[in-house]
Parts: sequence; C-alpha cells; structure tokens
Amino acid sequence: MALAEFDLINRYFAVHAPQHPFTRLGIGDDCALLTLPADYQLAVTTDTMVESVHFFADADPYLLGHKLLAVNLSDLAAMGAEPFAVTLALTLPKVDEAWLQAFAGGFIALAQQHRVDLIGGDTTSGPLTLTVQAMGAVPEGRALLRSNAKVGDLIFVTGQLGNAGLGLKIKQGYRCDDPVLPLSCFNQPQPRIAEGKLLRNLAHACIDISDGLAADLGHILAQSQVGAYLDWERLPLSVQVRQYIDKTGDWQMPLTAGDDYELCFTIPAGSVPNLPEGCHYVGVIEVEPGLRLSRAGKIETFEAKGFEHFS
Repeated sequence: MALAEFDLINRYFAVHAPQHPFTRLGIGDDCALLTLPADYQLAVTTDTMVESVHFFADADPYLLGHKLLAVNLSDLAAMGAEPFAVTLALTLPKVDEAWLQAFAGGFIALAQQHRVDLIGGDTTSGPLTLTVQAMGAVPEGRALLRSNAKVGDLIFVTGQLGNAGLGLKIKQGYRCDDPVLPLSCFNQPQPRIAEGKLLRNLAHACIDISDGLAADLGHILAQSQVGAYLDWERLPLSVQVRQYIDKTGDWQMPLTAGDDYELCFTIPAGSVPNLPEGCHYVGVIEVEPGLRLSRAGKIETFEAKGFEHFS
C-alpha cells in the first residue's frame, strides 16, 4: 500500500527535533514559527531542480538530496548569512520508498552538518520536481551584496574552478583518468558557509559561482557599475581540469562551466592577510565597464552568459 502524504512526511522528514534556537516550531502545524534577534536580518532564497533539466534521471537520490540543499545554502553563504531553516516541496511521479529514504538521508545529513532545521513544505504528484526555500540570519547591515564592489578591489575565489563542469562532462561521456574529484564536486558541492560568515567582515561584494565565474562575476560588475580584469593563469585549477584543457583545448571551461558553488568576492587590498584559507586572487575591479581577460600574454574582452531556461 502506497504511503499517504502525511505518512511520507512523518516517516522520512519529520524525524528530527529542531536544532537551531531561531526555530521555535517546526513540522507538525499549519505553519512553522521562527524568531530572530532584533539586530539580525532574515535572508531568504529559493531554488527548484527538475529531472532532466537540473539532474539526470538516474541520479543517486542520496547525492541529489545533498545537492538540492547545498545549492540553496550556497546562496546564503554568498550573502554572509548563517542558515538555520528550510522548507522542502516535493513533486513525485510515484511513491518510491527506497528512493525517498536515500534522498532524505542525503538531505538531512547536510542539514544536520550545518544545524539547519527542516520546518515544513509540501508533497504533490507530478513530474519529479524538487524545491527548497532556505532561510538564514545575518547581522543588520552586514549582508554581502553584489552591488558594492569598489574600483581597486581585488577579486578572489574560494576553492577550485571547473571541477564540477568536468564532472558533468564525465557524466556525458568524457573519459578522465582520475574522475573521483570532478564527480564529487559535481554531485556533492560543499556550501562555503564558514567562509561567507568570515567574509562579511572583509568583502565588499560577493556571489556564489553557480553559472560559471565569468557570468557570475558579470552580475557583480553590472550591479556595481564597474568592470574587471581577470588573469587566466591565476585561476585555481585541479590537475584533472588542467589535463582536460591540455587534451581538448577548451580553456574557457573553468570560466563558463556552472555548479562550482564556490564564492567569488571583492575585497580592499588591506583585507588580504585576514582571508580564510583556500582563497585565490584572480583579478581586480576596474573603472572601465566589461570583463577583460589576460591569457597567454594577451588581454581581450571576454563575454559569457550563464544558463538561461527560456533562451
């Protein structure tokens, strides 16, 4: 006998008591109840993932649960917010208990790692569609914005670029001698929560890299009404990504591939000594609009667009 909606929720998602002090009431009533200190602001983000658009039909449900939550927590990290609560809406073609158990396992494991409470949501019948609304808290006036980059700021990124993009290419058939790291980055991105919280004391502007460095940095440039210079030779690339570029000549991939979920941020030069580990200088904010890329001794204008659903 198939599980009813409330049995499904109770069995897989309402099994843990709230962990965060801002959560006063979680799953079980018509609404959840949240309380923030008077000197904090609420940061809210929503992302939807659709089968065959955002993930493969044969995706491992445990990894899918992790990634669904991770991409939302990454948005909060980019604002310098501390995540504390999420809602989850599931549209399911059928009730597959093994799939649900694995999906919930990946989702809840990451939620517990970051002390995030699942406080409600919805379940419906239809094509497999997964939606999370994530909530975080940030001290009043300290949120990191895309619109605050300053001329002369240095541009940094966390982690490495292009690993997730290479992971996608491996899923699509590219043969990589050592696929473990790229596939891990593609399937299980790690939201940079700790770095985001530290950067709210250091950075002027910040964004998470979901559509590729060039496109996402472009959002900062547009909203801050500035331009930028990037040094391709300074991009932090794994051995696997460098080998891919050597084999294919596709040097643009680390700039244009999505799903890295690293942070790109701008800081005044004096903040550099206080940066968290794993941050890499890649360029500088300039007066002239547009993005200029230095590579192989040449500087050229570089244009890149992120993924567009309706293009």
